[in-house]
Amino acid sequence: MNDLSLFLPEGLLAHFDLLNIEELGEVSTKKLFYQIDLNEKNTLPEGYNPEEYESKGFYPPKAIQDFPIRGKAVYLKIRRRRWRNKENRKEIKSDYRFIAKGSKLTEELSDFLKGTGRDPRRYDK
Repeated sequence: MNDLSLFLPEGLLAHFDLLNIEELGEVSTKKLFYQIDLNEKNTLPEGYNPEEYESKGFYPPKAIQDFPIRGKAVYLKIRRRRWRNKENRKEIKSDYRFIAKGSKLTEELSDFLKGTGRDPRRYDK
Protein backbone atom coordinates (compact mmCIF):
# COMPACT_ATOMS: atom_id res chain seq x y z
CA MET A 1 0.00 0.00 0.00
CA ASN A 2 1.30 3.42 -0.98
CA ASP A 3 1.48 5.70 2.09
CA LEU A 4 -0.27 8.47 0.17
CA SER A 5 -3.25 6.19 -0.43
CA LEU A 6 -4.10 6.70 3.24
CA PHE A 7 -4.94 10.34 2.46
CA LEU A 8 -6.69 9.88 -0.89
CA PRO A 9 -10.09 8.46 -1.78
CA GLU A 10 -9.94 4.66 -1.65
CA GLY A 11 -9.12 3.09 -5.01
CA LEU A 12 -8.11 6.33 -6.73
CA LEU A 13 -4.49 5.26 -7.30
CA ALA A 14 -5.71 2.11 -9.07
CA HIS A 15 -6.86 4.35 -11.94
CA PHE A 16 -4.59 7.40 -11.68
CA ASP A 17 -0.85 8.01 -11.42
CA LEU A 18 0.43 10.52 -8.88
CA LEU A 19 2.50 13.22 -10.56
CA ASN A 20 3.11 15.86 -7.94
CA ILE A 21 2.08 17.22 -4.56
CA GLU A 22 2.50 20.93 -3.89
CA GLU A 23 1.67 23.30 -1.10
CA LEU A 24 0.28 26.45 -2.71
CA GLY A 25 -1.43 29.65 -1.63
CA GLU A 26 -0.57 32.75 0.32
CA VAL A 27 1.74 32.38 3.32
CA SER A 28 0.91 35.89 4.59
CA THR A 29 -2.83 35.15 4.85
CA LYS A 30 -2.24 31.52 5.84
CA LYS A 31 -4.53 30.44 3.00
CA LEU A 32 -2.41 27.49 2.07
CA PHE A 33 -3.65 24.35 0.37
CA TYR A 34 -2.32 21.17 -1.12
CA GLN A 35 -2.64 20.42 -4.81
CA ILE A 36 -2.26 16.78 -5.80
CA ASP A 37 -1.75 16.27 -9.54
CA LEU A 38 -3.04 12.99 -10.98
CA ASN A 39 -3.11 11.63 -14.54
CA GLU A 40 -5.32 8.77 -15.61
CA LYS A 41 -3.27 5.64 -16.23
CA ASN A 42 -2.44 4.71 -19.80
CA THR A 43 -4.87 1.80 -19.86
CA LEU A 44 -7.42 1.50 -22.66
CA PRO A 45 -10.98 1.18 -21.34
CA GLU A 46 -12.23 -2.39 -21.11
CA GLY A 47 -13.94 -3.76 -24.20
CA TYR A 48 -11.92 -1.83 -26.78
CA ASN A 49 -9.29 -3.27 -29.12
CA PRO A 50 -5.85 -1.74 -28.46
CA GLU A 51 -5.01 -2.14 -32.16
CA GLU A 52 -7.89 0.20 -33.09
CA TYR A 53 -7.32 2.97 -30.53
CA GLU A 54 -4.49 5.26 -29.54
CA SER A 55 -4.01 7.58 -26.60
CA LYS A 56 -4.30 11.20 -27.69
CA GLY A 57 -3.26 12.95 -24.52
CA PHE A 58 -5.62 14.32 -21.92
CA TYR A 59 -8.73 16.41 -21.50
CA PRO A 60 -8.13 19.74 -19.71
CA PRO A 61 -7.48 19.20 -15.99
CA LYS A 62 -10.23 19.58 -13.42
CA ALA A 63 -9.74 20.33 -9.76
CA ILE A 64 -11.93 18.65 -7.19
CA GLN A 65 -11.82 19.59 -3.54
CA ASP A 66 -11.23 16.66 -1.22
CA PHE A 67 -11.06 16.39 2.56
CA PRO A 68 -8.52 18.68 4.27
CA ILE A 69 -5.18 17.39 5.49
CA ARG A 70 -3.66 19.01 8.60
CA GLY A 71 -6.17 21.85 8.40
CA LYS A 72 -5.30 22.75 4.81
CA ALA A 73 -7.64 22.38 1.86
CA VAL A 74 -6.83 19.64 -0.63
CA TYR A 75 -7.48 19.87 -4.35
CA LEU A 76 -7.10 16.86 -6.61
CA LYS A 77 -6.09 18.15 -10.04
CA ILE A 78 -7.18 15.33 -12.31
CA ARG A 79 -6.45 14.83 -15.99
CA ARG A 80 -8.52 12.17 -17.72
CA ARG A 81 -7.07 10.42 -20.75
CA ARG A 82 -8.49 10.72 -24.28
CA TRP A 83 -8.53 7.78 -26.65
CA ARG A 84 -9.18 8.03 -30.40
CA ASN A 85 -10.16 5.41 -32.93
CA LYS A 86 -7.43 5.28 -35.58
CA GLU A 87 -9.93 4.94 -38.45
CA ASN A 88 -13.00 7.06 -37.67
CA ARG A 89 -11.30 9.39 -35.15
CA LYS A 90 -14.14 8.96 -32.64
CA GLU A 91 -12.96 9.72 -29.10
CA ILE A 92 -13.69 7.62 -26.04
CA LYS A 93 -12.85 7.90 -22.35
CA SER A 94 -12.90 5.51 -19.43
CA ASP A 95 -16.28 4.69 -17.94
CA TYR A 96 -16.43 5.22 -14.18
CA ARG A 97 -20.10 4.38 -13.73
CA PHE A 98 -19.01 1.46 -11.57
CA ILE A 99 -18.40 3.94 -8.76
CA ALA A 100 -21.46 3.40 -6.62
CA LYS A 101 -23.23 5.84 -4.33
CA GLY A 102 -21.72 4.04 -1.33
CA SER A 103 -18.13 4.33 -2.55
CA LYS A 104 -15.35 5.78 -0.44
CA LEU A 105 -14.75 8.60 -2.94
CA THR A 106 -15.93 12.09 -2.15
CA GLU A 107 -19.26 12.89 -3.80
CA GLU A 108 -17.66 15.55 -6.02
CA LEU A 109 -14.91 13.21 -7.17
CA SER A 110 -17.36 10.39 -7.78
CA ASP A 111 -19.63 12.68 -9.83
CA PHE A 112 -16.67 13.93 -11.86
CA LEU A 113 -15.41 10.46 -12.64
CA LYS A 114 -18.91 9.34 -13.60
CA GLY A 115 -19.05 12.19 -16.08
CA THR A 116 -21.58 14.53 -14.53
CA GLY A 117 -18.92 17.22 -14.31
CA ARG A 118 -20.15 18.67 -11.02
CA ASP A 119 -17.23 20.72 -9.79
CA PRO A 120 -17.67 22.85 -6.65
CA ARG A 121 -14.62 24.97 -7.37
CA ARG A 122 -12.63 25.17 -10.57
CA TYR A 123 -8.94 25.74 -10.17
CA ASP A 124 -6.50 25.42 -13.05
CA LYS A 125 -2.86 26.08 -12.52
